[in-house]
Amino acid sequence: MKARQVGAILLIAGSGIVLNTSQAQQQMEMHGITRTDLQRHDLSIPGQEAVQTRVDFAPGAAFSMHRHPGEEIVYVLEGSIEYEVEGQPPQIINAGGVLFIPAMVPHAAKNVGNVTAAEVGTYVVEKGKPLVELVSEIR
Repeated sequence: MKARQVGAILLIAGSGIVLNTSQAQQQMEMHGITRTDLQRHDLSIPGQEAVQTRVDFAPGAAFSMHRHPGEEIVYVLEGSIEYEVEGQPPQIINAGGVLFIPAMVPHAAKNVGNVTAAEVGTYVVEKGKPLVELVSEIR
C-alpha cells in the first residue's frame, strides 16, 4: 500500500460529485492534511476489515464534516485536535488522548495548536465501502 494515499474515494453527499483517490489526496494536501495508510486487514467477522491510518494536520488545518462506514478509534500522537462530533459539544484532545466515534456519525477535526498535530485512526468498517464520506453542510 502506498504511503500518503487516501484509503477510499470521497463522496460529496447530495452533490453527485465523486472524487477519485488522487483528487481527494490533492484536496487534503491543499488544506494542510496528509493521510498515510499504515495497514489494512480482513477481520474474522465476515465483510469487515480494520484500517489504520496516520493523519497529520498543519497548524490551523481542518477536515470538514465526514463519516465512516464503521467505528473510528482515535489516538492523538502530537499536538491538540478539536473534534466536533454530531450531538456532542466540541472537545479538544491533546497528545496521548483518545476518542471513540460510532459508525456513520458525522464529525470534523481541526488542529487548534500552532504546531503540526497528528493522530492515528483505527477503523473497523464494512469492506468495500468508501472509508470516508463527506457530509453536506445542507441537510
